[in-house]
Amino acid sequence: MNTQNTMDSWARFTPMQRFKRYAAFLSVTLIVVWAFGSIDVIWEWVWDAPIQLIDLFDRMIPPDPTNLPSILEAIWQTINTATIATFLAVFLSLPVAYISAQNTTPNRFFLWVGRFIVVSSRSVNTIIWALLFVAIFGPGIVAGIIAIMFRSIGFLGKLLGEAIEEIDPAPIEALQACGASPFKVVLYGVVPQVAPAFFAISILRWDINLRESTVLGLVGAGGIGVILQGAIDTFQWQEVSMVLLTILALVIFGEVVSSTLRKKLI
Repeated sequence: MNTQNTMDSWARFTPMQRFKRYAAFLSVTLIVVWAFGSIDVIWEWVWDAPIQLIDLFDRMIPPDPTNLPSILEAIWQTINTATIATFLAVFLSLPVAYISAQNTTPNRFFLWVGRFIVVSSRSVNTIIWALLFVAIFGPGIVAGIIAIMFRSIGFLGKLLGEAIEEIDPAPIEALQACGASPFKVVLYGVVPQVAPAFFAISILRWDINLRESTVLGLVGAGGIGVILQGAIDTFQWQEVSMVLLTILALVIFGEVVSSTLRKKLI
């Protein structure tokens, strides 16, 4: 046998592997094409969008600072909404994380209860939660706080539960061997190991909530979104640009604060 011919015929994938890869690429392409075909797109509006964007940008320049005191007051309300909601969600998510982690849950029933809470909280968008709680509590900041809190419980419970599942079991086994109570096992065996992750995840969620709280006013849940929606409805485009610039500054502020605090934990 010619060794050179054998080396020349080497291929990274077998024919069957190549066939599966090409079939996967073709399937994805067909799904994308079908997705585009299943939506009703008015392509004339799509082609006209750049012209409309330029026209809208011209009407938004320069930003109008006349209503700046009210905007700053709404921004402060937005920060308070995100902070209070995160604080409440952190404490409510602790038992959820505990029962949704396989190595700390009391039994399989509580495991699935915790998993159900995590999934149900994360599967509903914050805007949907806000619409629901505005109908219950009426327009205002209370509905916004509860909406963000409900959304955050699933996020925090999932990540904290995963952090608990990754802890070293040796300290827990040592405490149990010494006859420590379940509370002390959690306090001295679990908490010290997940504390860095707990603070990092909580800070990250606060940063996310700060961004999400800026749009809750669009559905009547308080914050800067109320002023933004009012300016859009009355075609006050220069005020809209001022609100958007303020929201951008708020997001940058939140990113700087959260990244600084997370670095302190490393």
